Amino acid sequence: MSIRRFDAQAEGFVDAFGEFLALRRAQGTEDVHAKTAVIVRDVRERGGEAVAGYTKRFDGVSLDVDTLTAGGIDLFEAAKRCKQDVREALDFAAARIETYHAHQKPQDHSFIDPAGLELGWRWTPVDAVGLYVPGGRASYPSSVLMNAVPARAAGVKRIVMTSPVPGGEMNPAVAYAAIRAGVTEFYPIGGAQAVAALAYGAGRLKPVDKIVGPGNAYVAAAKRIVFGDVGIDTIAGPSEITVVADNQNNPEWIAADLLSQAEHDPLAQSILITDDAAWASRVEAAVERQMAQLSTGPTVAQAWRDYGAIVMAPLNRAADIVNQIAPEHVELAVADPDAIAKDVRHSGAIFLGRFAPEALGDYVTGSNHVLPTSGAARFASGLSVLDFMKRTSIQRISEQGFRHLAQAAETLARAEGLPAHGLSVSIRRGE
Repeated sequence: MSIRRFDAQAEGFVDAFGEFLALRRAQGTEDVHAKTAVIVRDVRERGGEAVAGYTKRFDGVSLDVDTLTAGGIDLFEAAKRCKQDVREALDFAAARIETYHAHQKPQDHSFIDPAGLELGWRWTPVDAVGLYVPGGRASYPSSVLMNAVPARAAGVKRIVMTSPVPGGEMNPAVAYAAIRAGVTEFYPIGGAQAVAALAYGAGRLKPVDKIVGPGNAYVAAAKRIVFGDVGIDTIAGPSEITVVADNQNNPEWIAADLLSQAEHDPLAQSILITDDAAWASRVEAAVERQMAQLSTGPTVAQAWRDYGAIVMAPLNRAADIVNQIAPEHVELAVADPDAIAKDVRHSGAIFLGRFAPEALGDYVTGSNHVLPTSGAARFASGLSVLDFMKRTSIQRISEQGFRHLAQAAETLARAEGLPAHGLSVSIRRGE
């Protein structure tokens, strides 16, 4: 198949490329809100009975309406079936993720200003977090680590995991990852009903304060509905990668990098930015060869055909194009990656150098792989310890400090028509 090509130096490139990016993003906005709202409302009203009903209907699993457990589904028993090499890899990854996120933990701070006021802030973890783990296509133990480990690093005491277990067969690697990451409760439920149960409680599952983790369109819609009653991380879209590469790279390497995200989803997007047309053709040919050998070939082929692209551009313009895309991941496989990276403002994660494939970040660099998609890197960041903490401002005001502030506060209270505000200040001045 022939992939789309764009010339960044052609007239109208920015608009034409923008239309191409918008085409894919529109495909990910299927409206399932009405159906999801019915499920969320039902769970909120009927609790465990509703959750058990939907779980039987969608997953073929019979749940106890009070405990939300099912016979034969046990986290610890499933974890015992995890292969030794997978256990060791998950332990290796978890240790690196723990180290990385420990460095993110913020510090409390206070200072005394010239008026003698002591001001500052204090960080505290949320009490309980709900971790949604998909089943089926996106059942990834690495995502369990990426969501649960930062919560634990933040100091969250209660980490509740829900995950659909269609047919009653749980993924052993997911189970092992959950135990390794410190999950404290597990319920074999999925879909919008799981999100609603986490938000409002059902049976013995008590409500959490924040819900994190990816899911399908119904899960995303449910997270939108419950937001405000609980916190959420983000609304995740299909995976993305942009690779900026010169002709000194092995084209087979770059082709593999492009395919690494295309295999996630038919809506995934892989874009190559380069300044050598002939070398780009070699990469394109390598993509065709490699996808024919992959078990995920049909998914890769659809994503590459529908949403893949090659952009021909001078490398000194690469950062501008990356910023227009605002991709989830960007690789800078060039001689001087820092020269481009310094001007990249919009990307979930940046990978520097020829030996920095994005796949390492998905698993073992330690950085979080839960990242903004669909252009959200313009205003959002990847998941971190901060997502599981709250900042509380603190003000200690002496009499001297009070008198320094009082007159301006009273003036503003009068200007806003709020006399009780002004009174709470003036009454202390004895007026």
